[in-house]
Amino acid sequence: MSKQTYRVCLCFRRKFRLTASEVPEEIKSLFGKYSGGGFMTADQLRKFLIEVQGEENATMEDAHEIIDRLREQRHLGVFHRKGGVTLEAFFWYLFGDMNPPLPPKHGVHQDMNAPLSHYFIYTGHNSYLTGNQISSDCSDVPIIDALKRGVRVIELDIWPNSDKSDVHVLHGRTLTTPVELIKCLKSIREHAFAASEYPVVITLEDHLTADLQAKVAEMITRTFGDVLFAPDSECLKEFPSPESLKKRVIISTKPPKEYLEAKEVTENELDVQKVKDAGRDEEAWGKEVSSLKGDIEVDDKDDLDVDDRDDEDRDDDVNKLNQKAVPEYKRLIAIHAGKSKGGFDTCLCVDSEKARRISLSEQKLEKAIITHGKQVVRFTQRNMLRVYPKGMRIDSSNYNPLIGWSHGAQMVAFNMQGHGRSMWLMHGMFRANGGCGYIKKPEFLLKSGEDNETFDPNASLPVKTTLKVTVYMGEGWYYDFKHTHFDLYSPPDFYVRVGIAGVPADTIMKKTGIKKDDWSPSWNEVFEFPLTVLELALLRVEVHEDDLSGNDDFGGQTCLPVWEIRRGIRTVPLRDHKGERYKSVKLLMRFDFT
Repeated sequence: MSKQTYRVCLCFRRKFRLTASEVPEEIKSLFGKYSGGGFMTADQLRKFLIEVQGEENATMEDAHEIIDRLREQRHLGVFHRKGGVTLEAFFWYLFGDMNPPLPPKHGVHQDMNAPLSHYFIYTGHNSYLTGNQISSDCSDVPIIDALKRGVRVIELDIWPNSDKSDVHVLHGRTLTTPVELIKCLKSIREHAFAASEYPVVITLEDHLTADLQAKVAEMITRTFGDVLFAPDSECLKEFPSPESLKKRVIISTKPPKEYLEAKEVTENELDVQKVKDAGRDEEAWGKEVSSLKGDIEVDDKDDLDVDDRDDEDRDDDVNKLNQKAVPEYKRLIAIHAGKSKGGFDTCLCVDSEKARRISLSEQKLEKAIITHGKQVVRFTQRNMLRVYPKGMRIDSSNYNPLIGWSHGAQMVAFNMQGHGRSMWLMHGMFRANGGCGYIKKPEFLLKSGEDNETFDPNASLPVKTTLKVTVYMGEGWYYDFKHTHFDLYSPPDFYVRVGIAGVPADTIMKKTGIKKDDWSPSWNEVFEFPLTVLELALLRVEVHEDDLSGNDDFGGQTCLPVWEIRRGIRTVPLRDHKGERYKSVKLLMRFDFT
């Protein structure tokens, strides 16, 4: 093997041998069991797929397809003269792109004919911002990026321009630079179904006068035409299904209200440098996700207006006058957003004659689930709940999405401009169901029990299954990173963090030992994760490089929906801190359910 040299000082160098990826002993053993005479036939490969990989429906055609694709790699020299697969070819298949952890041909496989309220929906917050929440630019580019990733709910804050002749999109009362509404609408029309055919919801934060509402109605109608879903009735008794709304665009907002004049914000009123520095104290991969059981203080007053109000809840900032609704604008609103005012009992009241949406900040939701957890779940069985980040997240950070999901919230809205562990959970969740942006909620969140009880994520539940994870090895960093990226004086010292994000009883993180000075580390360690609620469990995988300073370097991550992970030995591609897949970095892992 070749050697790699690191300069320690002007007159001293350290040389390290670059080791090739070695086949783990367990895989050698499996190859010996399912092969004969040093090679594996198509029939033996099929048997391996069924018995070890859990692919019960594997056919001879599937086995031959794998062999044919391996045969294309002629430079490997991996075939026996009788046409069988050698150990090298077998290992190359297991540790290659043909063997991902999620089903490659699964596509959209859940029932898509239930009401929209029966689904978790990939939701963005302030979708037009390019960076922080206070001073970044507004643009249609992040909207396009979100749609291409599969996001199905786009949020636009709409305000009059300076001379009140047109409509801009911007984060009101901040220093963000605006973008024209029509530009955002046209971009949504062009890219809405690039990643998924299922409906796109546009949530509008409306701060317009009546004449501008009429102008917005004209813009929306002209831009979307027949693609726009506008129901005949003023309020829906039940939401339509994602299947019935394929390739449709839906408008959701509150009924028209009095325009709130935005106060001018100047540099002197904001400490902009604090905004710029907000994320610098965090590690590259972000802070650890907060617990589902947080230390939340509950006010004696069950009031929804006490903290962190969203723009759509600022009606009390000025004296309002009742305004006659602009008919052509009101007709476009398919999902009516109600006011989240008064006590939780009022806010979460279920009306059998009307399906609606309300919004709560992450803080309000945390308070609500302590005192009104059952009502939250019941409300979301036929109505929609949108959760949005607290106002203090000026750096576009996010929160633990499982707090909302475990209580049935359909629209857990995230700052898609941000990154870090919370965002990785969001990415992982919506890799399920073919990445279409809609995931059917578990049955226990859709109906109450015989005694009208509802699901409680904090309850003590029996273990349903145990996920056994083996971390064999990893490779690819040598090709995707500079050789001095992790350490100036030696190859990296990698370790893996692996664990579960889910209900509190299932949530845990564990780690392997540290593999010193190795670009292709092997750990061969086994972890077991008992699961009480498989349907809400996400597998977290992170690789770090041990640093003596304590500030370990980031080496890749991924997050996978546990209920869709394929049993057996799988290649797990890793991604960067923004969620983009590395070209070469990957782990070889095994998954078993017992």
